[in-house]
Amino acid sequence: MDPDPGEHVFFHGHPSWRAMVAFHVKGFVLAVLAGVLAGLATEGANGHVQAGWVAAAVLVGFALVLLAGLISRLRTTYTITDQRLAIDVGLLSRQLHQTRLERVQNVASRQTLAQRILGVGTVDFDTAGEAGFDFSFRGVAHPREIARIVDRALGELGRVSPGV
Repeated sequence: MDPDPGEHVFFHGHPSWRAMVAFHVKGFVLAVLAGVLAGLATEGANGHVQAGWVAAAVLVGFALVLLAGLISRLRTTYTITDQRLAIDVGLLSRQLHQTRLERVQNVASRQTLAQRILGVGTVDFDTAGEAGFDFSFRGVAHPREIARIVDRALGELGRVSPGV
């Protein structure tokens, strides 16, 4: 989302890498399994395990997981301005969901125990008349601060706070 001239950006960011810890752990396990398969294949073919192939399989597998995680994070961008909230999703094809800031009625942040430990969470926005799209910033670092930023932006609009 490109801000309009004179539009003040309060927040512009992506989901936190910490929100992807479970994804990376699962990916690491899969990379180790790829190494085990490489070891079994080299043992079957050569009569002994070739450590180089095992290490290569694990490294390539984990590199692919890291790349997939990075792409997943970068494909979602959250923006808060003094006029609107926006969720921009996609790399090659894109979808933009936005709402006028004055349509925000309630702001709520939530975190599971694991998310609290990692310092990430979800910020949900209830907007007037928009039941067709779940307007949430997922996996953001410091979700309570994001809710406060929206509260501040609404204050600059001269509105009563929606509550955090």
